Amino acid sequence: MTSVRVAVAGGSGYTGAELLRLLSQHPNVQLTAVTSEKSAGTPVSAVYPHLQGIVSLTFEALAPEALAERADVLFLALPHTKSMGPVASCMKAGKRVIDLSADFRIKDPRTYETWYQTAHACPDLIGNAVYGLPELHRSAIAQARLVASPGCYPTAAILQLAPLIAHGLIVPDTIVIDAKSGVSGAGRSPALPYHFPEAHESLEPYKIGQHRHIPEIEQELSGLAGTRGQAATGETAGVTIAFTPHLVPMNRGILSTAYARMKGKLDVVELRALYRDFYKGERFVRLLEGAMPNPRHVRGANYCDLAVHTDTRAGWVVTVSAIDNLIKGAAGQAIQAMNLMLGYPEETGLVAPGIYP
Repeated sequence: MTSVRVAVAGGSGYTGAELLRLLSQHPNVQLTAVTSEKSAGTPVSAVYPHLQGIVSLTFEALAPEALAERADVLFLALPHTKSMGPVASCMKAGKRVIDLSADFRIKDPRTYETWYQTAHACPDLIGNAVYGLPELHRSAIAQARLVASPGCYPTAAILQLAPLIAHGLIVPDTIVIDAKSGVSGAGRSPALPYHFPEAHESLEPYKIGQHRHIPEIEQELSGLAGTRGQAATGETAGVTIAFTPHLVPMNRGILSTAYARMKGKLDVVELRALYRDFYKGERFVRLLEGAMPNPRHVRGANYCDLAVHTDTRAGWVVTVSAIDNLIKGAAGQAIQAMNLMLGYPEETGLVAPGIYP
């Protein structure tokens, strides 16, 4: 396999650091540039000492056109609302782009503007973007020039609910998602809620019913429900969720528990068989039956651990998923997409197990 030149924009955040760590170990990648507005002129190893002797680059200011000249593939780990211009410049240069912000995930520009309070500067490019969840959009990602890498909460939620939605087994408007994330999910910029004395020994919900990942989850689940509905009746079906995220005092990881009312009576054995069939052959989805998903078991790895259970007395199905928010929820999944775009084996550079304890 030939090597590919890769640049990372926004490399000084937690996701950027994980991109650099994983890409530096990828057998087909040559890292050529990394940007950071705050750390321009500073060696990567000075900001992230764990990359000393691994990544020899120096952070530079973002100049999209010049950056595109030095790379074949560009990862953009920029803040939400800040990727539109750089994506457009890199696309104009004919490069493959993987954007880790939310700027190209939402297919309806009006929905994006509602949730992100910003007019979309490049609505013409939204239609070119493929939602970068390989387990649902593998063939489209392989043909894409622009991939919108999913958010961390949506990755966990969509994967845990997709088999149920795709088979029409739950009442769509009864979905309740209770998700908990480590502090790194908020990024590296300092803010009071993430200060150690504030977050330690604390557990707090936030943005109840208002989190920006809601439309992303609803879009993808509605797509699954709509595909099934159109095939059966010719009608589309929308999905509305109740979503409550929580901040928990751990560095990284997400545990997502989703509840929904079942349309009929299915026992847990049937549901687990359904999940095994739906995710048959998926390298990075692990179905658990004798244990519960736990973020510490996927720390540093690109796996999503899933479990499905039933509350037969109440008539509900309960699914649980665990991911590392910085790997399967961000950097690892983005590299998974890159492998598909370039025709590399999908697991290249991503096969390491989690770190334990």
